[in-house]
Amino acid sequence: MTGTDREGILPSQDIRVLHESGAIKADRPLVDGQIQPASLDLRLGRRVWRLRASFLPGQLYRVRERLDRVALHEIDLTNGAVLETGAVYIAECLESLTLPKSLPASANPKSSTGRLDVFTRLIADHAREFDQIEAGYHGPLYLEISPRTFPVLVRTGSRLSQIRFRRGAPRLDDDALKLLHKRDPLVTSSEPSIQNGIAVSVDLWGFGANKLVGYRARRHTALVDVDRVGACAVDDYWDLLYATAARDLILDPGQFYILASKEAVQVPPDHAAEMTPFDPLVGEFRVHYAGFFDPGFGHAESGGSGSRAVLEVRSRDVPFIIEDGQTVGRLVYERMAALPDVLYGKGLGSNYQAQNLKLSKHFKTG
Repeated sequence: MTGTDREGILPSQDIRVLHESGAIKADRPLVDGQIQPASLDLRLGRRVWRLRASFLPGQLYRVRERLDRVALHEIDLTNGAVLETGAVYIAECLESLTLPKSLPASANPKSSTGRLDVFTRLIADHAREFDQIEAGYHGPLYLEISPRTFPVLVRTGSRLSQIRFRRGAPRLDDDALKLLHKRDPLVTSSEPSIQNGIAVSVDLWGFGANKLVGYRARRHTALVDVDRVGACAVDDYWDLLYATAARDLILDPGQFYILASKEAVQVPPDHAAEMTPFDPLVGEFRVHYAGFFDPGFGHAESGGSGSRAVLEVRSRDVPFIIEDGQTVGRLVYERMAALPDVLYGKGLGSNYQAQNLKLSKHFKTG
């Protein structure tokens, strides 16, 4: 049993109870910082397999049964291994689940993973959907990993993905979202668009004296060690993009961009948020691979007043022009089952609190 039976996203203290009760098992002890305000970081296990193709096991099969058919070879992660761009891998996780029948879960890449353009999706035995764990699931967890731009060095214990546990249906409808915004402004917009979430637009006016608007990833770079902070030189991996007179940007197909929202975003301590997946109604591009926003993100109470949402952007099949202030995504908010005992940025050493336009933690600042 968790610490509270209220409907909502389970907070950090309830996640600890899940672990202590055996609902979350781990082959190694949990490490400091692994439990976040509204999620649990998942760690890579000892083995990863390179695949012929991505797959879902389907209702009748376990993941390992399908691996026998689609795996090309097995790689030992205990001393680290390089995952190449353009390839698809599946790794076992150190964590496994024995969930109560009333408790499902969902997963998303960590912010740093998304900002590296590493595509990850959680897979469970008998799963018919990625990133969704059914209530009552008993079994192992696996992570599909596909580096899109940079080769990455990973090892046992590397944390690329995170999982949330959700009781009931805590998502706010538009009316509740309007009331929350009135109580505790969620974005710095006098009249935000609230329809199936609250709109987030792109900033192409620029930051700083040089009017930097974003970064475009370079091809054929050196690798990125996902566990080393500040080890990579920005110029070796990114082209810097500056504001134009037209305040627009042409997204080239197949290129990866880091941009920022025009609005500062905040998540009140009693709520969590998530960026919705790609919406074809807003253009031929995908925004934000890593969609979780923890309680306290951007909130003055935890030192984050003025935090922008960093947007991981990839154009689809055709070049597409985006303009300053154009809507590029929507944030949905969900109630927490209880206030987390630690907020994002407050005592956690969170990397992206009070951010503007910011690359992942792996790149040198200053």
